[in-house]
Amino acid sequence: MMMNKGGMAGMMKQMQVMQQKMDKIQNDLEARSFDFESGGGMVKVTANGKQRITSIKIDPQLIADNDIEMLEDLIVAAVNKAVDETGKISQEEMKKAYAGVMPNIPGMDKLF
Repeated sequence: MMMNKGGMAGMMKQMQVMQQKMDKIQNDLEARSFDFESGGGMVKVTANGKQRITSIKIDPQLIADNDIEMLEDLIVAAVNKAVDETGKISQEEMKKAYAGVMPNIPGMDKLF
């Protein structure tokens, strides 16, 4: 099936709109901040919406207890939670960029 010039131009316009939405979402996600914790708040991790860790706070009692293994486990747990959750948030926001812009292209709903 061949697409006429008008159809191709329309699709190109839709793609430009979608790219603009995606760029805006990416910028918005990078500017947002999300907090996560483990060990009942003994380790707190802050991440942005682009899955980048921006800070880690450790309760001084963990260091005073000299329990390095527990500290390591709590850091890993908090970081993993941050990465998992910000990944889900990012994915949902990117789906919004596609919603309604290119609904008739097969497979677009499976990109994210």
